[in-house]
Amino acid sequence: MRDYFGNQIPQINFKDVSFSYSEEKENLIYKCNFSIKKSGFWMVVGKNGSGKSTLLKLISGIIKPNNGIVTCKANIGMVFQNPDHQILMPNCRSELLLSINQNISDYEIKEKIDYVLDKVGLNGFEKRPVHTLSGGQKQRLTIACALISNRNFILLDEPTALLDKTSQLKVLKTIKNLTSDNRKPISALWITHRYEELTYADAVAELQNGFLSSWQEPSKFQYN
Repeated sequence: MRDYFGNQIPQINFKDVSFSYSEEKENLIYKCNFSIKKSGFWMVVGKNGSGKSTLLKLISGIIKPNNGIVTCKANIGMVFQNPDHQILMPNCRSELLLSINQNISDYEIKEKIDYVLDKVGLNGFEKRPVHTLSGGQKQRLTIACALISNRNFILLDEPTALLDKTSQLKVLKTIKNLTSDNRKPISALWITHRYEELTYADAVAELQNGFLSSWQEPSKFQYN
């Protein structure tokens, strides 16, 4: 089977990045410096209103910094808090077909769909109507859409905020498995305010007062 995720290791770099929305006087992000230069499961924690979602928008290019430089050498995919705001089609197959950006045969399409559904623990869900999926299954479908479109870096904006404990765990483990895949790992940056989720990360940083702390091991991380 083809290698669907590309060979380049994604890289993100912020150099003295500042950003404020026009109606605000103070910078929400202020002289922020950090880099991600290898595959892994990265988490950023911070209180509500600390600028976590803004950080993702700067990485993805949805917004531009007022000052500083954002360098993004990655094929970015996004997973939002509410999957119902992201899923457009009536069943899993049609949703995945929207994300296939290659001119390939029907056989290869079926192969890709089966592969990504297996990767996110949704084997046999190709024909399932979206309205029959749980919230956690919908989130895993959005992750599958990122995979099938050859994304190698997934940004996740509090993806478990609306889920029950069981579904939270399944989404966490899905991303952990994808970033730990020895054959072809992807990178993921997960935004959260839940301390208990940090144990799944390879590295954790805190966003506070516009600054992002240095990356730390989850076992050594403490809120400031």
